[in-house]
Amino acid sequence: MPDPSDPRASEPNDPEELRFQYTPSDEPTPEQEIDNPHAKDTTRVPAVIDALRTEFGDDIHDVERYANEDTVYVAKQRIQDICRFLKEDEEFDYFVDLGGIDNFTDEDRYEVFYNIVSTERQKRIRLKVRVDEADMRVPSVTDIYRAANWNEREAYDMFGFEFVDHPDPRRMYMPEDFEYHPLRKEFPQLGVPGSLPLPPQTPDGDLTMDPFAAAHGSQPRKSYEEPPVDADSDE
Repeated sequence: MPDPSDPRASEPNDPEELRFQYTPSDEPTPEQEIDNPHAKDTTRVPAVIDALRTEFGDDIHDVERYANEDTVYVAKQRIQDICRFLKEDEEFDYFVDLGGIDNFTDEDRYEVFYNIVSTERQKRIRLKVRVDEADMRVPSVTDIYRAANWNEREAYDMFGFEFVDHPDPRRMYMPEDFEYHPLRKEFPQLGVPGSLPLPPQTPDGDLTMDPFAAAHGSQPRKSYEEPPVDADSDE
């Protein structure tokens, strides 16, 4: 029987359940937006969105807001003009990054997002363009923001976007003759055996054609020889 004086006796047997803030699946109410601990004033830019709509009309498609962050979907073919307008007319001088999204849908499967900041106004905006699998071409914005150079190379390498007029459209991580784009959702998590030969695991061995051989049903040769262990030895 537990000792009542032991402070551990009053503790429950099961660990306390962790408390999480779950995101509801429906649209947040205005009260939720106000109470959202992650909401920041820097990401709400209604005046900038109004300026974009006035300047570009129907080329500004949808506007989404989540956690007080504005995301503006724009026409893919106008992304250069829109970025130039944001930089020259709206003081969005700092290009943070861009990247790709694979929604794995039949139409407009991919998206490219752009995060841009105005250091003067202390505001940030996110742009997105929809990209259909049948036409992976996206105008490069390196003429407007030089910092987009390596981001576009990475997005090309991982997703296969073709950034038109990019000054140096080489792969960033994978070899130039690699046939796949690893962040596409159909790409296997363990890679494609034989697609990327790796150095041998022993000095006199062959190239390693499958980096996850054990996961694919075979036992790879070890890269070292361990001496047998004598269980009765003191060493």
